[in-house]
Amino acid sequence: MSGPASAPDTLIESKRQLVEYLAEGSKPASDWRIGVEHEKFVFNTSDLSPVPYEGPRGIRALLEGLQRYGWAPVMEGENIIALSMDGQSVSLEPGGQFELSGAPLETLHDNCRELNTHLAQVKAVGGELGLGFLGLGFTPTWRRDDVPVMPKGRYKIMRAYMPKRGNLGLDMMMRTCTVQVNLDFSSEADMAKKMRVGLALQPLATALFANSPFTEGKPNGFVSFRGNIWTDTDPDRTGMIPFAFEQGFGFEQYVDYALDVPMYFVYRDGKYIDASGQSFRDFMAGRLPALPGEKPGLRDWADHITTLFPEVRLKRYIEMRGADGGPWWRLCALPALWVGLLYDGTALDAAWDLVKDWSAEARSKLREQAPRLGLKAEVNGRTLLEIGREAVAISADGLRRRNRQSDAGEGEDHYLDPLRAVIASGRTPAEDLLELYKGKWNGSVEPAYRELAY
Repeated sequence: MSGPASAPDTLIESKRQLVEYLAEGSKPASDWRIGVEHEKFVFNTSDLSPVPYEGPRGIRALLEGLQRYGWAPVMEGENIIALSMDGQSVSLEPGGQFELSGAPLETLHDNCRELNTHLAQVKAVGGELGLGFLGLGFTPTWRRDDVPVMPKGRYKIMRAYMPKRGNLGLDMMMRTCTVQVNLDFSSEADMAKKMRVGLALQPLATALFANSPFTEGKPNGFVSFRGNIWTDTDPDRTGMIPFAFEQGFGFEQYVDYALDVPMYFVYRDGKYIDASGQSFRDFMAGRLPALPGEKPGLRDWADHITTLFPEVRLKRYIEMRGADGGPWWRLCALPALWVGLLYDGTALDAAWDLVKDWSAEARSKLREQAPRLGLKAEVNGRTLLEIGREAVAISADGLRRRNRQSDAGEGEDHYLDPLRAVIASGRTPAEDLLELYKGKWNGSVEPAYRELAY
């Protein structure tokens, strides 16, 4: 999740400024970049327990240790809550999940080098502290009450509000991990087309990367329990945003949606002020109960849109949010899938052809089915396995047309190999884990901490 926004603090006088704020994200294709974010669970290697913030082997010590590589601390009061360096950041999710938000980079080769550098750093520091890092979409053993809460003001507000809107929001905060990619658009029309393709195919990403079949040591009946959690988390700010498929969808329609999502907080003087459930429209009119008489700036707007969690989120770029976190060797496949589909015009047209006839009801049903059924989920008489076979092939063609070579002369499409393996087997990664659980692991999930550790 995001920290305080870095937008200019220009006073908002009209809705048009909010529309223009999003529209200013448009850039020519030559300037498009790729930003990869991923989260991982941090555990004590001695007993596989979650890691608190404080203590000689805690999360704070991990953040302090990473500063030897040139990372600058980001403080909230007395606490280090993040690190920053060269357009990247390392931050904390509510339950101590450790996140790398990568810099916007030109090629997938650059993204994967960045990921590998981060891996080497956290493994070096974590090894000294007796800490390991686990790639799963949902913690396989920990109870929610066992997970320590990180000392970030926005999380305190969210934890109090989440149970009022849905049953699984606290599990989302405390026990899930994801990998996502942030991508650019050239215009309002390009944004709309990418949003539509991304939203329609997000359940496919959920299935291809499904990697959370265990809860508190036992199978939970899902291949992506993380994906299921999002179907019962604050419906005001989650879901498939069907209005994106309506004629005329653009920046203004997204702004109207965001204005109607209740607020969480306002950030002032280094502190988060609880505004949960209050209206940004009232804020613009100077009637926000949390700050009576005060009107928002663009920084407040930038903060607010980070508290929306649809399957595809629009900021001044587009975030693909449907995949479970996973082992290191599968992380580069997520940006590869979406870059291949969305950054080549021919591929984008082909991807739209795959999904353009799906109704809002069909898309919603697919989103509900994918976490449980994985690649067996169906839409319009076709399984996600069939659709995935086509989508991965379209993505590979798009990556080949991009023709971004590594220093060794290798193209980008080989990053799709983990997905090709999933398609060839017809099984989600979660189903492979369940087979290990029933066989080699002898009914225990603890081996996951070894086999899926970074």
